[in-house]
Amino acid sequence: MGNLIKVLTRDIDNNAGNFFLDFENAQPTEAERAVWEQVNEVLMEALAILDDLQSYNGAGEEIRQAIQNPSEDQVQERAWAAVVPLVGKLKKFYEFSLRLEGSLHGLLKALTSARCSPTQHLEQEQALARQFAEILHFTLRFDELKMTNPAIQNDFSYYRRTLNRMRINNVAAEEENEVNNELANRMSLFYANATPMLKTLSDATTKFVSDMKGCIKVLKDQPQSSVEGLLNALRYTTKHLNDETTSKQIKNMLQVN
Repeated sequence: MGNLIKVLTRDIDNNAGNFFLDFENAQPTEAERAVWEQVNEVLMEALAILDDLQSYNGAGEEIRQAIQNPSEDQVQERAWAAVVPLVGKLKKFYEFSLRLEGSLHGLLKALTSARCSPTQHLEQEQALARQFAEILHFTLRFDELKMTNPAIQNDFSYYRRTLNRMRINNVAAEEENEVNNELANRMSLFYANATPMLKTLSDATTKFVSDMKGCIKVLKDQPQSSVEGLLNALRYTTKHLNDETTSKQIKNMLQVN
């Protein structure tokens, strides 16, 4: 991801800035199409996600009434009925973040493959580069809307407190089948972050780089006689191994002992 950002800021190599990124008219080539279609499906859903998030009003009044009148069953039921569908929306947002993470992984794999430089990738695969920019735009907009809407965490906190109270009192809750305790814990961690979608992208990028390190480590752990040919292939055919932007850890792992 760092290489892509550097290209966009004209700070990657001597060729940076010598091509035109036509984001407005970029269309996928046949080579890009498979990845482009997968990412495009997620980006189309992203528009609906933003619309839903922008119209998220929360159940603040119902929750306040329930807290102030703990012994009135009708008030409690009204608050629960208001919160449950909202938690369904929050679940949808969280599950979308997982799909976005998967799409970003495929996009990064396509845009950082060793067959050409990052600059050439962006020059030759402008439709994918545009999708990368659209993912960043969605991420910033999602997090902006989330940060300015405290009802999201308030609603989810009330939902979890009420569900825990139901468990203690042995009251069955059908809604728990949709958001079980494990999922609720993961959602809680997601929404506790000030910029949850940006963290998702950051973690996805870190995981993408870690996978590469993991592959090298697996090879290094094997008997040298059986994998030396594969390691040499990585050492001598990986085009950008000696670039300044390549991780020092990866360089060290591929050094000849």
